[in-house]
Amino acid sequence: MSDYRAPVREMRFVMDEVAGFRELSALPDFAEATPDLADAILDEAARFSGEVLAPLNRVGDREGCKLGAEGVVTPTGWKEAYRAFCEAGWNGLASSPDYGGQGLPDTLGIAVKEMVCSANLSFSLGPLLTTGAVEALMICASDELKATFLEKMVTGEWTGTMNLTEPQAGSDLALIRSRAEPQADGTYKVFGQKIFITYGDHDMTDNIVHLVLARLPDAPPGVRGISMFLVPKFLVNADGSLGARNDAYCVSLEHKLGIHASPTCVMAYGDNGNFGGGAVGYLLGEANRGLEYMFVMMNEARLGVGLQGISLGERAYQQALGYARERKQGRDAVTGEALVTIDKHPDIRRMLMLMKSRVEACRAMAYYTAGLLDRAHAAGNTEEGKRQLWLAEFMIPIVKGGGTEMGIEVTSLGIQIHGGMGFIEETGAAQHWRDSRITTIYEGTTGIQANDLIFRKLMRDQGATARVVFGEVAATAKALGASGNPALQAFAGKLGAALKAWIEATEWLAANAKSGLSGVLTSAVPYLDLAVTVCGGWLLGKGALAAAGYLERGEGDAGFYAARMASACFYADQMLPLAAARAATVMAGDAALRGITDDMLASS
Repeated sequence: MSDYRAPVREMRFVMDEVAGFRELSALPDFAEATPDLADAILDEAARFSGEVLAPLNRVGDREGCKLGAEGVVTPTGWKEAYRAFCEAGWNGLASSPDYGGQGLPDTLGIAVKEMVCSANLSFSLGPLLTTGAVEALMICASDELKATFLEKMVTGEWTGTMNLTEPQAGSDLALIRSRAEPQADGTYKVFGQKIFITYGDHDMTDNIVHLVLARLPDAPPGVRGISMFLVPKFLVNADGSLGARNDAYCVSLEHKLGIHASPTCVMAYGDNGNFGGGAVGYLLGEANRGLEYMFVMMNEARLGVGLQGISLGERAYQQALGYARERKQGRDAVTGEALVTIDKHPDIRRMLMLMKSRVEACRAMAYYTAGLLDRAHAAGNTEEGKRQLWLAEFMIPIVKGGGTEMGIEVTSLGIQIHGGMGFIEETGAAQHWRDSRITTIYEGTTGIQANDLIFRKLMRDQGATARVVFGEVAATAKALGASGNPALQAFAGKLGAALKAWIEATEWLAANAKSGLSGVLTSAVPYLDLAVTVCGGWLLGKGALAAAGYLERGEGDAGFYAARMASACFYADQMLPLAAARAATVMAGDAALRGITDDMLASS
């Protein structure tokens, strides 16, 4: 057994009381997702993640991946664990039954994903990207390509990647140079180099399906001229068997701060001269709409990356709590008892509760968003479906930015609680921070998430979706105030004040979006922080109301519900007051930057 135990009871509570799983399971689309089935899946996923994946986490960190003559070799135990993962059906849990998936709600699937990410983040990245690639193919692939590739990707027999950026481009995809040349048989020859390709090559599956952004010869400049192509590692014969090796190769592996067992590849297309030059690719959807299609995959990935920060925060919290309960040092400030375990010290207790409450807040945001996506799926192409989807899309940058920034801060607190031993690799506390550090960067930095929230989500409907969220927060604050519970009534006041700050900052952004663009861009990340802070309090408040109800009725585990309320109230005391300061920072705009010259930025 490992040091990770999935918090199944907490997950189920958030699924039911925040994401509305019970209501979702009553919908025709999810009729098979009964409460008993959900319990069985969560229990088995907890066992698998704890017994199979978690013990490999340190192994992967020490060994890393290696690039040999036959391609990338994964660490000891990786292939066997992946085979067991796929045979158990975990890869296609929430995918369409039409292609071998189980069709279960994302609200259940996200809890399983969290367990896998907590147990072994490096392992989890392969399935995460495959799921995103599946979603993209469902949207834009031809029926022929779906028939050839989707089922094997859903079951995990083949994995998927997304190939976006290039050495000269970074986050500015308008600068990509990879090209695709049309062929007489309807295929394309793809040429170019892509960097930072997670699981671009590995030895766990027989084939890898790359989704590659490239330009056609007559493409318009900029992002409007980007198309997306499916480029398999091995071509596929008409009977479904594997054919010739395609001209798509990993030419080097990056040496990284963390996630050592996740191969981050530099991929070269068309360099080896196979088939007379060029990797064989297939156009996905319409020409020049590649970035639009890739954002389908990107949204899936961004929600998943936010979950990774949450998962590492949970893992770091469990380890820090275990250490604090064993390590004896100092005197109890209250009783005077000598040589007590450090979890008795007020500052350690404060840090532990910061870790716990912030993880729970971000988990609630992620699961709530998964519930919105499930409702959008069930409602289909209706006004209600659109409303739920837009709410989910509004929340995704909040989950991604908030979950990942929280993960870095919480894993750092885990090192602090370990003291000097946290800085020693032997304890494993440092690995959680090292692994978390990439999450605020890939799939769009925190700054990109903040700009996405403001310009693509807040402004696209003149704030209508934001006002729906504000109304939900206000309703929760009102219910807390009317609860009759003094602790929850105090929570209501803090949540109401935080919401007021968020609304004021939003109104300032709307007023300055055109005339003060520099100020808005300067304020974007503080605004995202503000949104995360308030949304975390809102959804912890919803959970606290539910927990209080169970306690009043004398139902269930009183200790668990009391702990749930205590964590939420701690967040209200320690985190929600920061909303006013963050709103003030937002509304300061770029005033503090004005007059700062390049010389002032130079080192003295």
